[in-house]
Amino acid sequence: MIVKHPKANGSQSMSLTRILMEIMMVASNNNVNNENLIWLDMEMSGLLPDSDRILELAAVVTDANLNVLGESPVFVIHQSDAVLDGMDAWNKGAHGRSGLIDKVKASTTSEQMATEQMIAFLKEHVPAGKSPMCGNSICQDRRFMARYMPELESYFHYRNLDVSVFKELARRWKPEIYAGFKKASRHEALADIYESIDELKYYREHFIVK
Repeated sequence: MIVKHPKANGSQSMSLTRILMEIMMVASNNNVNNENLIWLDMEMSGLLPDSDRILELAAVVTDANLNVLGESPVFVIHQSDAVLDGMDAWNKGAHGRSGLIDKVKASTTSEQMATEQMIAFLKEHVPAGKSPMCGNSICQDRRFMARYMPELESYFHYRNLDVSVFKELARRWKPEIYAGFKKASRHEALADIYESIDELKYYREHFIVK
């Protein structure tokens, strides 16, 4: 809202509006950085992109030092009863306990709608093609994204930043460090992202030689 001084004319009011818009654009652009990292997690109905579908996704943006800069909405994707009924026992149990199955049935969000809104969020923080896709076993999420959300997949750099690499190396080289990080594994997109960020912070402190 623009508060207009009683003596201000129309041109002065428009000038003030333009100044405020420019200030907002500069502030927004200051958040965009090539070095920012996009962390992502999906929950799926199974492991096979050709037959299973995306149920939920979310993203968190951090700076290069893993400080959180922004958090996307959690997108729950509507899927048919046939998709949900076709899940195996493990997925039905995990997604039933978390309440995700009921959320999927109630959702009106499609893959395309989620794609458009997620890209709009990412543009506020990272230019296209700059951030690797960050997360745990993130190649699996990327396979589903390439299949069902190709526009979103192409927003990322072709590289991945997979925390699972550090996990597997620690398990073989430093099992005591591997044992020191306990995961809750809630199988909820946003919670799992923050757990991945915390896990990389742990390995940065205890495993990566400075």
